[in-house]
Amino acid sequence: MELVLPDVKYKDSYMQALKEAETEKLSGGGLKKLEDGESFEDFVKRYRDEAKGLNLKEGHVVSTGFWLIDKGEFIGRVHIRHELTDHLFKYGGHIGYYVRISKRKLGYGKKMLELALPKAKEIGLDRVLITCDDNNIGSAKIIEANGGVLENIIDDEKEGESKKRRYWITLK
Repeated sequence: MELVLPDVKYKDSYMQALKEAETEKLSGGGLKKLEDGESFEDFVKRYRDEAKGLNLKEGHVVSTGFWLIDKGEFIGRVHIRHELTDHLFKYGGHIGYYVRISKRKLGYGKKMLELALPKAKEIGLDRVLITCDDNNIGSAKIIEANGGVLENIIDDEKEGESKKRRYWITLK
């Protein structure tokens, strides 16, 4: 099991995971989708360009995306944001992760975050903020198992949304 940069050789399992993701509604989570008419090769290039700060959408920050691969199969993704906007400081944090539906509750989320923390250190971060919805018990357990210390629980800026749990992890 390893974290790798996005690669076209995982196209089939990524596309399967994307099909699985269509069944759930996540606000700001989930998997990146191919744009209309975009080849998978261009999609991977766009994904990798974000780590270089190239062609970022307005309001987005430089972030390095990794894919968790197990036995040649795409399991999930983790993004490490190199810096935070005011909005990300409150609600999004430095690290966001997603495990495909068919691979949940198998320990992959915990392992993915564990593997992502040294990558965040390599990027130059000493401490990372990770948030999750207050009602997302699985994600809270993953963060806490990786050393997350709860700072606070805040109201989400969107009316009707779950409160957000804000955790900090000091990197070693």
